Amino acid sequence: MLRLKAPLARSLGHDAFASVVVFLVALPLSMGIAIASGVPMEKAASVGLVTAIIGGLVVGPLSGSPLQVSGPAAGLTVMVAAFIQKYGFETLGPIVMIGGLVQIVAGLLRLGPVFRAVSPALIQGMLAGIGVLIFASQFHVMVDDVPPGTGREFGGVINLWFIAEAVFKGVTEPVHRPAALIGLLTIAIVSLWAALAPKALRLVPAALLGVIAATAAASTFDLDVRRVPVPERLLDAARAPSLSDLDALRDSGVWLAGLSLAFVASAESLLTATAADSLQRHAERTGYSRELIAQGMGNLLCGLLNVLPLTGVIVRTSANVMAGARTRLSTFLHGAWMLLFVLLLPQLLSMIPVAALAAILVYTGAKLVKVDFAKGLWRQDRIEAIVFGVTFAGVVGFDLLTGILLGIGVSLARLVYTFSHLAIRIEKDEAARVAHVYPDGAATFIRLPRFAAALERIPPGYDAYIHLGRLTYIDHACLTMLVDWGENFEAAGGRLQLDRDILNRLFDEKVWRPANAT
Repeated sequence: MLRLKAPLARSLGHDAFASVVVFLVALPLSMGIAIASGVPMEKAASVGLVTAIIGGLVVGPLSGSPLQVSGPAAGLTVMVAAFIQKYGFETLGPIVMIGGLVQIVAGLLRLGPVFRAVSPALIQGMLAGIGVLIFASQFHVMVDDVPPGTGREFGGVINLWFIAEAVFKGVTEPVHRPAALIGLLTIAIVSLWAALAPKALRLVPAALLGVIAATAAASTFDLDVRRVPVPERLLDAARAPSLSDLDALRDSGVWLAGLSLAFVASAESLLTATAADSLQRHAERTGYSRELIAQGMGNLLCGLLNVLPLTGVIVRTSANVMAGARTRLSTFLHGAWMLLFVLLLPQLLSMIPVAALAAILVYTGAKLVKVDFAKGLWRQDRIEAIVFGVTFAGVVGFDLLTGILLGIGVSLARLVYTFSHLAIRIEKDEAARVAHVYPDGAATFIRLPRFAAALERIPPGYDAYIHLGRLTYIDHACLTMLVDWGENFEAAGGRLQLDRDILNRLFDEKVWRPANAT
């Protein structure tokens, strides 16, 4: 009889338990995210669950981050909804295929670490904007209503504006009141469980408890609410794009959509992988390019089956780590449990009220808006806070891609400012015939005229002390000017002193300097 080695046997027990926890977390979220992404209601449950299955069975074994769990993510809902609205659900497959191929190529070129260079302020601003949009749209769904901004320009702002009307409908109109009660019950259970659950029971997913309670209440009291429509065979919703669907590849907008999807999904996945590394001490550290290839393979398959794109998801990943997962087997098993559930118990899904899933996303959307992060950023770095605010406003006011581009624009403007800003302060002591020069910033060729003009204001015959401690960079043009000026200054009877070590560190090599430099 084959026996497992003791460490492997111990990890198997941990992984099996963690996989069940992640499965229970992923089940309601996968369906809710599909609905929020604008997938046709009759296909939403199938599409969301198939993506989750691929995230477990395909991405899990290939992943460069052993404990990261992939699947449909709230962070992609706004982008996917915009794609479906503009190009149609049938074109989603080709878009996701393009995104997956871009991720694979980027991984093969070992560009994984590059995606980690995205500013955290931009990512948090993007997620906060997505959170507001999810909250605004799903609040209307939570009362069995249609978001009024659907298919309209500035739809997110419109959905926000009419939230008060949704509240009024939920309170006063009999057709909307049952769904509103189901939504409130779900949010109350999720909030209370997250805040008051005993430590020993915190691994029980709050979202699952909320959905179970809402489903039981709707069935017990025979409430007239919309339920999740479930086809006879859930996996039938997954199909390869037809030749007519592939005609969309002639549209340059479809390629741009695929590229933008690859960028956002990759950034979110690799940031989640970094977070997973900080949470766990058992598995190996993330291989970022390998993770990018794994995500690309998963999205290529999702595109071929015309289902939602996937990415690393922080909620499922943190649940996996906190449940004690040791290896990538936990991620694989969660996909296996999902597949078994879809094959054996699909009709249970048809009992779930849509309002309960919408309530889960209302709660999730609110949690994505991290006010404390924004406050702390404002205290620490005003420019990064502006990056956060501009990205957030762009996502809410326009669309996800516009918000990201605006945030990148502000980040690049800051970078240009940092490498072109040079302030120079000169303090003269007329009696001692000494001048102290304090350059602050980056001495590049762009600021060479200012640097030269400041040095030329030092009278001949003075002692000049050039303090380089606040100089962050000096290029060859400014260094050459400084050396030439120093020679002329000393030839005229002056004495120059500057810090040799700082100059060598800034220029990263030994440089020739005036004879009296120290």
